[in-house]
Amino acid sequence: MSDRVRQILSWYNGQPPGVLSNLYRLLNHGRLAGTGKLVILPVDQGFEHGPGRTYAPNPSGYDPRYHVELAIKSGCNAYAAPLGFIESVAADYAGQIPLILKVNNNDSLSSNPDPCSAITASVDDALRLGCAAIGFTIYPGSSNKNVMFEQIRAMSEEARSVGIPTVMWSYPRGSNLSKTGETGIDVVSYAAQIACQLGAHIVKVKPPTDHIEQGAAQKVYEEENIPISTLSDRIRHVLQCSFDGRRIVIFSGGAAKSTDAVIEEITELARGGAFGSIVGRNAFQRPEPEAIALLQQIMDIYASHA
Repeated sequence: MSDRVRQILSWYNGQPPGVLSNLYRLLNHGRLAGTGKLVILPVDQGFEHGPGRTYAPNPSGYDPRYHVELAIKSGCNAYAAPLGFIESVAADYAGQIPLILKVNNNDSLSSNPDPCSAITASVDDALRLGCAAIGFTIYPGSSNKNVMFEQIRAMSEEARSVGIPTVMWSYPRGSNLSKTGETGIDVVSYAAQIACQLGAHIVKVKPPTDHIEQGAAQKVYEEENIPISTLSDRIRHVLQCSFDGRRIVIFSGGAAKSTDAVIEEITELARGGAFGSIVGRNAFQRPEPEAIALLQQIMDIYASHA
């Protein structure tokens, strides 16, 4: 075990040995093994956004095997997906890459300003399929937030009892938040803190902007001179808000963009101390050779900041 992985696992003292073992699996797989950094390939967009929008830019993606093979070939730490995709590949690729089962999902066929994802899989499914973790989305700011908070409290307790850690997607969204506010620095850092307080072992949030949504927060950020002018500054603050950097925090890749834009963003994330990225559309919507090259370039950037 590397010194860095040993240090990270020490932050989770008191967790069941199985949870620590699965965190070890995630931190010691693939191109970034032992560095304390993570690059994960997530493919829940077919459920969340629809297959045409998700896979048409690279039709190989209609086949669930394509995604897990892309994660393996590029050297990702893990592959995350909903139940159907994981079930379709778990046996054929058993042991080749850690799997993260996304246990709740939303769809875009109806519009709800205050979303609440449905429970679509179970801890038993994760055990049956040999997964290293479960993934769960919460929407802080939604009027339905209490339902999700209570759901993940119960599900993460069950998962811990059988040695499975929780990766929490914490995405602020709701009728009381502006669209700009969803990625404001005060809101994203608050969402990261909420996920940590709910017991997340790994937190996933969006890269924050310098927008401040809450009036009360605006005053504090100005009076305390909290640096937020650059993305790397904002990443440091999100980590500070995540138990002073003692929780693994990774950042979403977001909507498809140019390779230069992806690399520029990843470089700033790495400079800010991010533990890694979870890169979906910016990888699997590219042809395989380009996707592998991009993912490995991202991994190399994180490795250089380990």
